[in-house]
Amino acid sequence: LRDAIFSNESAIASAMMQDFGKPKAEVILTDILPVLQEIKTASRNLHRWMKPKWVAPTIGYLGTSARVRPEARGVCLIIAPWNYPFNLAIGPLVSCLSAGNSAIIKPSEKTPATSALINRLVSETFSPDLVTVIEGGVKTSQALLAKPFDHIFFTGSPAAGKIVMEAASKNLTTVTLELGGKSPAIVGPDANIERAAKWIAFGKFSNAGQTCVAPDHVFVHRTVRDHFVQALRDRVYKVYGKGPNSPHLAGIVNEHHAHRLIELINDATDKGAVLTLDGGHEENKLGPTLMEAVTPDMNIDQEEIFGPVLPIIIFDDLNDVIGRINARAKPFSLYIFGRDRKHIQKVIASTSSGNVGVNLTSAQFAHTGLPFGGVNNSGLGSAHGYHGFRAFSHERAILRNRYSLLPLVLPPYTERVNWLLDKAKRIVG
Repeated sequence: LRDAIFSNESAIASAMMQDFGKPKAEVILTDILPVLQEIKTASRNLHRWMKPKWVAPTIGYLGTSARVRPEARGVCLIIAPWNYPFNLAIGPLVSCLSAGNSAIIKPSEKTPATSALINRLVSETFSPDLVTVIEGGVKTSQALLAKPFDHIFFTGSPAAGKIVMEAASKNLTTVTLELGGKSPAIVGPDANIERAAKWIAFGKFSNAGQTCVAPDHVFVHRTVRDHFVQALRDRVYKVYGKGPNSPHLAGIVNEHHAHRLIELINDATDKGAVLTLDGGHEENKLGPTLMEAVTPDMNIDQEEIFGPVLPIIIFDDLNDVIGRINARAKPFSLYIFGRDRKHIQKVIASTSSGNVGVNLTSAQFAHTGLPFGGVNNSGLGSAHGYHGFRAFSHERAILRNRYSLLPLVLPPYTERVNWLLDKAKRIVG
């Protein structure tokens, strides 16, 4: 698989350029490098991950030996989204194969060139009884979800995740759901503003904001609002220039999603929002856009944006920010910029999210030593590295008797047995 990726690097980049104008360097950074890292991590550690693990006996199980043996789940279904069509199809496949499974991959029909490339690469690399790609639209997904797979790994929206989970429940199939949500960023009064602007611009505008871990909106302390907005504008101009046609900016995946984003902007401005930076749009290209004066009645405050539009929300009291975060569904990611460790720990301890970035954005995705996933509405289960191996494995408990004392308290329940149980209760309790 690694060799096939190296051989097809240009083809992968070309396919994504064709599908939504993604720059080649960004394809390598966000789609190819994370998969290669997954392969290297698995190759180096698989011998250790797959070993049965010894479990120490409790007092009541003296005389026995216990092991946890990871085993393949069986035939798995990987349903990949369109926003990172290569990474989010092949990355889970690495974990799936590492755990000893076979797989069917269903790539997104919204990125047909990349889906066809994945199909060709997989068919040239694996036998069809090990890995098979099935292309198609919604009806294909529905037909696949009706099958009794041993595990389903789905990446997509929370709404689609509920459909997948409902379908899986009919066959009692286990699932890993990598979803999304409105991930907030917080810029505190003591933050390094230039660094915050650089990281937020990267996290928000890479892939034109079509990223599940992208900051959806940013809370900025009133005392640094002017500095932050200017620094972020400067960063946007430096990286992307003015307007939507930067060679460093991906396009919106299709006309429907571009229209949806324009409607969100228009609805917000009609209700009083102010464009601090109007990125403009041209066909399926939308420039980085900054927005202020956002209120709860605006659709952009209710829906996951999933595009290069960033609402900036001014705050005075950190407790108000924490309250607003907790009033919503638990986000996929949470980002905090600042130097005060007590404030950072307060935010982490007082909220819940799938993952947290401190003085950075998005980079937690590619760290193969960390579990990657959401919580509740933003996801179920974890991926990457060992955590991905576990997601595609059944952990089988094995208990072996050597000279267990348990037969001493088996029926019939004589006075002696009752006396022994009373002693055991005192020891265990």
